[in-house]
Order: sequence, then C-alpha cells, then structure tokens
Amino acid sequence: MTDMIVTAQAQEKVILVGVCLGNEEETQMSLAELRELVRTAGAETVGIVMQNRDAVHPGTYVGKGKIEELKELLAATDADGIVCDDELSPAQIKNLREALDTKVMDRTLVILDIFAARATTAEGKIQVELAQERYRLSRLAGWGRSMSRLGGGIGTRGPGEKKLETDRRVIRERIGQLKRELAQIVQNRETQRMQRERASVKTVAIVGYTNAGKSTLLNTLTEAGVLEEDKLFATLDPTTRMLALESGQEILLTDTVGFIRKLPHHLVEAFRSTLEEAVYADVLIHVVDVSNPQMYEQMHICYETLDHLGVKDKKIITLFNKVDAVAEADDWRDFRADYTIMTSLKTGVGVDRCKACIEEILREDKRLVEKLFTYEEAGLIQEIRRNGELLSEEYRPDGIFVQAYVPAEIYGRIMKG
Repeated sequence: MTDMIVTAQAQEKVILVGVCLGNEEETQMSLAELRELVRTAGAETVGIVMQNRDAVHPGTYVGKGKIEELKELLAATDADGIVCDDELSPAQIKNLREALDTKVMDRTLVILDIFAARATTAEGKIQVELAQERYRLSRLAGWGRSMSRLGGGIGTRGPGEKKLETDRRVIRERIGQLKRELAQIVQNRETQRMQRERASVKTVAIVGYTNAGKSTLLNTLTEAGVLEEDKLFATLDPTTRMLALESGQEILLTDTVGFIRKLPHHLVEAFRSTLEEAVYADVLIHVVDVSNPQMYEQMHICYETLDHLGVKDKKIITLFNKVDAVAEADDWRDFRADYTIMTSLKTGVGVDRCKACIEEILREDKRLVEKLFTYEEAGLIQEIRRNGELLSEEYRPDGIFVQAYVPAEIYGRIMKG
C-alpha cells in the first residue's frame, strides 16, 4: 500500500512598512491593525519598518535608506514580500518591486483578499470581484507582468483571479457585467425595502468598527448563528433576522460589514448597496469595543463612514461593549447617541436594556389607539400585534376593546377599521 504524502502550504511571511507623517502613536496603531489584517489573511508578520517623513515618497513610498534596510531585512527573515500600510500608486508598486525584487502589496490588497475569502453570498462575491477589478484596472501599469508572478498567498484569492496583462478593455467589460448583475440585486433589495415599508416593518441596523461585537449582538438577540471570531472581518455578508420585542412587535435586525481605518474606496463603492441598509434603517445600534485603546478613534471612523454614505438624522443606541475585558468602567461618552449602554454581549449584560431602548425609540413615532373592534375586524388586531404595541384587549359582547400604540403610517387604516 502506497503511503499518502500530505504537504501543508507554507505560511506566507511578510514585512510591514509604514510612513509616519507626524503622529507616531497613530502610525503604530495603524501598523498594529495591519498586522491583524495580515494574520486574518493567513500570513505571518516577520518584521515591521516605519519611516518618519514629511510626505510619502511619490516614487517608492519610503526613501532610499529604508529601501536598503528592507533589502537586508528581506534577506535576514526570508520574507516572501512586503505590505505597505497605505494604498500604493502603480508607479510605487513598480518601483518598489524593481528595487527589492520581491512581492509588493498594500493595505487595500490585503483587505480585498480577506473580503474575497469571506464572501459567501452571490451579492458578496459580486461586490468583492467588482472592487478587485477596479483596483487592478487602476494598477495595470504597476503590476507589469502577470498576476501569476505573485505565486500564492495574499492577493491571489477570490473570484477576481486573472492575469493582469489582460487587455484593459476585457477588464472594463467584466466590470460592466458585474455592475449590471449588482444593479439587479440592488433592485431586488429596493423592492424588498418597499415591501417592508408598506407592511410597516421597522428596521434596525447594527454598525461599528470591525471586531467590536456586532455579530455577537445579532446572535444574542436573534440566535442567528452568525460566525463569531476574534479576527477582523470575521463576517462579511450582511445578515438580517426577525426580532420579536417584549411588546410583541416584530422588527428586522441587520448586521452590516464592519468599518476600518483607511477603508478602500473601491470597497465603499462596491458595497454601497449593502452599507446603505444603515441609510434606510429606522434605528442604528453602534457597537464599540471599550477594551480597544483606540476606541474613540474607531468611533470617529465609524461616524465618518456613515456621514460619507449620507446617514443622518437617525436615532442611535451606542453599546459600549466588552466591559468585562477592562479593569474598571470609565466615563465613556458618545455625543451623537440618543442612548448609551454598558454591555458585555458575551455574558448578556445590557442586552435587555438594549431591547428596551429600541422599544422606547419606536414608541416615539407611535400613536395611541383606544378602540372597540368588531369580531369581523379581528385581523386588524393581529396587525397591531405585529407592527405596534398591544397594551390591553378586553373581550366584550359587541367586540374587542383594544388599547395600543401603533406606527403613524398605519394609524389611519386601523382607526377606519
């Protein structure tokens, strides 16, 4: 009997490269996050190089001295390539590859690679490939030779694997096809949204920095069974589940893709239809990881992204999550939030208060109904249960007397009977 020989794929080893333009602490935190991104993408960081500069070098990202330092570090660590902490221009990619004779990647490529590995739905895969093709089209000059020159590892995963000497026209045609496919999905999403509005179903979108605990919240509230993992972008595809509140009202709860610093604009545009769930939601739940020393920076990035998407005038519940992971509670604040709650979603602390706050917000737009419904109108009471808040019902010989709060958009229909 012949023995089977199993060979494990060697883990890719990379060196991280960052340019500090003044705020060293900020650059170090960004590089630490890049290290997590690289780990999530399946590679190992074997070195970190940072250079203080007034501006990024337009031709090679870093200066000549650091390029020499990188050559020595590449040889000493036997690294497979470098990952720069910013999005590189085609010229920078080309010049760095020629100077170092190694694989050159940037932060955007790593994020795209993670998205490619995590996308599971048809929409997610189309969005990722669209972002990849746009990224690659803008960098054809930088890649020069075929993508196969990269070998395996980061940047070679996903539906967008193609040789990059491919004619620009072919890539543009593929982009056009993907945009048409995505437009059809967006149209279907719009139809579903209109149906929800007609049925007066309220929606709540969960937003926040990646790995803050959004999927944990969705699972805790709805038993959705979404993957929870201590990695950046553990879940990519948005998940929507029905949640029955204590009052009996049913709402839709949607988990959106996590935000991150320097989120590639290719991704923001490709995932706009998904991210816009936050635009049309009635309430936002902003999940914040208080155990992260950069929590306020992450909050700022989250709101900056929401502003870019056009999200405004929304009621916001901010969950200061992972309080169990800090020594003692601080006076954390979010001036844009209507409610703030200290939570530990892993242990369930604050979950009931979160649901109560959702009810309080939804009640603001409801109107009081006190009416006697005939037994033939009992179907309207079922609608109140689904979309409103049934306070009491009294069965009388001539009908059912109901006290309830209902959304303003169905109040007229309920009162007409």
